[in-house]
This record gives sequence, structure tokens and C-alpha cells, in this order.
Amino acid sequence: MNAQTRTDQLLTPEVLAWMTAQAAQGHSKEEIFNAMLAAGWHADAAAQAVQLTAEELAAVVVPALALPLTHNMVDAGDKWVEVLFFAQVPNVIVLGNLLGPSECEALIEAATPRLARSLTVDAKTGGEELNADRTSEGMFFRRGENPIVQQVEARIARIFGWPQENGEGLQVLRYGPGAEYKPHYDYFDPAEPGTPAILQRGGQRVATLIMYLHEPEEGGATVFPDIELRVEPRRGNAVFFSYPQALPSSRTLHGGEPVIVGEKWIATKWLRERLFT
Repeated sequence: MNAQTRTDQLLTPEVLAWMTAQAAQGHSKEEIFNAMLAAGWHADAAAQAVQLTAEELAAVVVPALALPLTHNMVDAGDKWVEVLFFAQVPNVIVLGNLLGPSECEALIEAATPRLARSLTVDAKTGGEELNADRTSEGMFFRRGENPIVQQVEARIARIFGWPQENGEGLQVLRYGPGAEYKPHYDYFDPAEPGTPAILQRGGQRVATLIMYLHEPEEGGATVFPDIELRVEPRRGNAVFFSYPQALPSSRTLHGGEPVIVGEKWIATKWLRERLFT
């Protein structure tokens, strides 16, 4: 049997279809794993993939870079965006010049009057709560709320091949000196009692895009402890990561280091499995 050769290590529909067909033909997980290794898959990615059940195989499709690269650049339709970094396991992409200076300022200006202490999802009830691990101020735009939000959302949808309606509204956050967000996962923990209620609005989160609107003078990096990656906040740049399974094995633990001097402003876009209402 010949595995789907992948250089990006993503569970695309083609890869999932191949795995499903191999399982249906009676091939063991070990045989599928070995075939994937022979095709160039990273061992960690292959090991995660073969642990999926038949139902999970049918369900797992996540956002990914949907545009071809031209000298490490992608044509986002209204501008060219640079790919500064690409990790395979997990799928992490750092983009340069995703937003222009005027777009960053417009988002900050529109968000400022509505800032309030940031809340997190309460996994026990499905509601929201104050969390000592998150010491920022923030607000949410409604999806497509104004022209600048529409412009940014359309660009994101084109780059990652994910429908705009499958995304939550943009969240803008301000981190002042000392503010941070300790390492956490963005998916909703299936073991928590409040998760079923949360998933009714659009299914699981499957990817995150963090866009830097204003960079502090010092501090505020986005860190991924599991893969020892540190992304400095640079205005207009962004970091994207996807998580096919809502498990720590996704290796998407991440956090925002404390701001030391100045302010950090970011806009976060969470992508869901299906229509987010």
C-alpha cells in the first residue's frame, strides 16, 4: 500500500480518505503508521493520525494554508503576505505583513471604547468567567460588523480556505505592563461539563490566528512550550496554529508572556468546525 506523501503533515481530506480506505481493507494501525513513515511523515504526526477512530477520521478537517507559495509569499487577493515560519508538527505558521499599519490602527480605534476586563470560557457551565491567568482588557466585534472587520475576515478566509461564517468574531485585546496570559489550550476540553453547550454554537475550535496590532517596547511574546517556539509581537504580523484533536497531544499549548514596557494589542480569530452562531 502506498501512503499519501505529504510535505506539510496535514490531515487533508485526501489523507483522511486514504487512511479510511486502508482501515476498511483490513490494514492494521501499525501497517498504516509504517506506510506513512515511508512516505515521509513525521513520527509524531503519523502516531496521532493512526489513533483516530473511524468517526474521527471522517470528521477531522482543519484550516490550513490554502494558497500556493511564491518565494515564501502568498497572494491574499488584496495584498501579498509573507510566510516567515512554517512548522509541521503541530501546524504553526508565522505570517508577515498580514495587516497594514492603517488596518491595525483602525481596529484599535474601533475597539478602544468597548474594552473591559477579559473573560475566559467557563468550561464547567459554558458561560464566561474572570480568570487570574488572563490579565488583559478586551472586546469582541460581531462577525462582519464594520468595513475593516469585513476586510480582515475576507483575507483570513482566502488564506486559510475556511468559510467566514465558520469563524468567531474578532477579539481585540490590550495588554499593559505586567499583563499576560499563562499557557493554555484554545480548544474546548471534551471532559468538561460545559463543553456540550459551547459546541452547539459551531462545534469545536479547530484553529487560532493571533494578529499583532501594536508591539510593546519589551516583552509580550507568544510562546509554545511544547515545541520551544517563541514568536515576537511585531505590528502587522500574525501566528496561526491548528489542532485537529482537542487533546494535549495537539502540542498547541501556548501563552502570552508578560508585557514589560509599553502595550501589546492583538486581534484573535478562532475558527470553528462549522457555522458559528
